[in-house]
Amino acid sequence: MSASSASTLPPVGKSGFTKLCKGLAVVLFLGHIVIRLFPSAVTYLALIPSRTIPFAWNLVTSGYIEQTISGVIVSIVGLLVLGKVLEPLWGAKELLKFIFLVNLSTSACVFVTAIILYYITQQEIYLYTPLSGFYGVLSGFLVGIKQILPDQEITLFLLNIKAKWIPSLVAFISVSLSFFMKDSVSYIPIILFGIYLSWIYLRYFQKRLEAGLKGDPSDEFSFSSFFPEFLRPVLDPIASVFHTLVCGRSERSEANDQTLDGLLPGSYSIEANRRRERGQRALEQRLAEKLAALEQRCAVLSGDSSKFAERIVDSFSCHRHELKIAM
Repeated sequence: MSASSASTLPPVGKSGFTKLCKGLAVVLFLGHIVIRLFPSAVTYLALIPSRTIPFAWNLVTSGYIEQTISGVIVSIVGLLVLGKVLEPLWGAKELLKFIFLVNLSTSACVFVTAIILYYITQQEIYLYTPLSGFYGVLSGFLVGIKQILPDQEITLFLLNIKAKWIPSLVAFISVSLSFFMKDSVSYIPIILFGIYLSWIYLRYFQKRLEAGLKGDPSDEFSFSSFFPEFLRPVLDPIASVFHTLVCGRSERSEANDQTLDGLLPGSYSIEANRRRERGQRALEQRLAEKLAALEQRCAVLSGDSSKFAERIVDSFSCHRHELKIAM
């Protein structure tokens, strides 16, 4: 492994957890301690729609406040375990950016939804219920795992489930439990918006090294991929409307550029070759960085975790070989 590759890896301890994840875990723990010692702090740190204006900072702070002991335990464990998988592939800065954007956008959507529901139902519970929790970001982490390791099998309740179905399963279970739990309003919107908004970011906006591209346009990561096969013909036309709004302008611009290039003799083939070469170099660079990160991860992990990381390394090696053949 080269020194340059090693310098880009996130710092890890003996446990394999990165400094960023451990630091955020401390923030979650301290946030819970604060509201335990000073219960009135909830009104300033949690998202209470009737108080968000002028206390707009709770759109940010609410995501890091867990009001129950079980909630803080689940959030810390989920952050450490899922962050350990994602950070070597994304990098610390991208992971921190993802957490901030998903948390803020989720809180904003929850706030707007609560106001709309209040005006529709006239029930004050939507205005005065303190909403908080790291569930939105954790749901977003599951979407990230779906994107990176869709076919990795995970054992849940003695069942082997592929990672690509975990976000959908979490959403289904959460919605199902909401029919039997009175306080579901405090977590259901956070989970659902966390899943959807993290998918939007990863699908359309996350920067990638392949020739400066953004997002993940693959069919395996489409909106309909979160649902069973028989529902996709119904969902694809609906999802295409949002896709047109987000990507329509850039795609038309790219098509116009290709049309202008084609007007000059030989310009299209030359430009196509240049793009192909740039894309190949970017792909090889990205896969090399990921492979180096995962190889180091294999060295620090032990037992089953090490075997899991080795399988990921083998998978990336195979994809790298296939990409070279395709190029």
